[in-house]
Amino acid sequence: MLQCDHYMPPDRYNPIVEGYLRDTGFYHVSQIGVVQCQSALINALVERWRPETHTFHFPVGECAVTLEDVALILGLPTNGLPVTGPTMSSYEALEAECLDQFGVAPLKKDCRGSFIKLVWFRALKNRLVLVDEVQIHRSLCRATRVDCKEIDGLLTLLLAWAWIRLPFIAPIPSNPQIFPIANRWQNWERENRPYRYRNLENYRRDLDLLQEGQFVWEPYAIGRTDPDVIPADIRQHAAIWSARVPLISFECIEWHASDRLRRQFGLAQGVPDQEEDLGEAYGEVLTGPKNQDWSGTHSFWVMHWMNRYSHVLVEHIVPSHHQASVYLQWYRGRYGDHLHLSQIDPENQHGDPMHNQEN
Repeated sequence: MLQCDHYMPPDRYNPIVEGYLRDTGFYHVSQIGVVQCQSALINALVERWRPETHTFHFPVGECAVTLEDVALILGLPTNGLPVTGPTMSSYEALEAECLDQFGVAPLKKDCRGSFIKLVWFRALKNRLVLVDEVQIHRSLCRATRVDCKEIDGLLTLLLAWAWIRLPFIAPIPSNPQIFPIANRWQNWERENRPYRYRNLENYRRDLDLLQEGQFVWEPYAIGRTDPDVIPADIRQHAAIWSARVPLISFECIEWHASDRLRRQFGLAQGVPDQEEDLGEAYGEVLTGPKNQDWSGTHSFWVMHWMNRYSHVLVEHIVPSHHQASVYLQWYRGRYGDHLHLSQIDPENQHGDPMHNQEN
């Protein structure tokens, strides 16, 4: 069973930084309260994550967290310049950058290698939240490895994504007019205590028996989510939420496989193209000091993102039941062995990266 290293919001930020949070697009996410983790559900989702396709594999088809989910569940901006540039390993470089950004710099004892200790940032009395979809993709891919014992990253996003799309296994949400959507499950454990004790076997069985109609492909459509709840500064970027693009965060490149998730955007799903090969950019991890300008190293992917409007999904043909049947026949024929996991024997999982979380 994977241990979940779940982010818990610190004390409320100093009010003087609210203007900066709004200017940088982090205001909405700063309003998210405590969403208690459900470790068994996280483990059940990790079992169904396929790193080669960057999607979850359920009996009804492929699905995943998208830019649309990030925008509406967390209230984060999703349309702008890629998060890239140089990484600097020396203390002098960190000192200069902090002086430029904050007007104050950490001491050497506040740093460890090329990192600044989090306690130093907390001492600023500001609340900094640096999260994106890249992080959740990377955490899921890492968690499928045989030797992985824990999962971190933005688990609030993953939990809320599962609950809004699989309402039959979700705690009862609060006011549907709340934004960001993650706050619908703020402190859910107070009113849904029995839900805390659902185990991995419960979720495996629920997902094995998942039927078409139980998975909500379009939870944000009119009739399900009041469009007036979504702030204009979030809604204005909806045009690029379905783009088939790389997701960039310095050395880390993950793939937004929207062509495999067309039903999540109200489009007909056909047999997708071959999985995108990110080459050496995929799985890149900073394991030590490295002075490198990642915008140059990943210039091909940066350019792809800059042309994101050219990669937005469109409906090429008239949707038909036949097309859906062809897709499901292909999908179940190719991935059927991984779609029903209830009979997993924990003692025999050690060699299978799909089921490693019981280690």
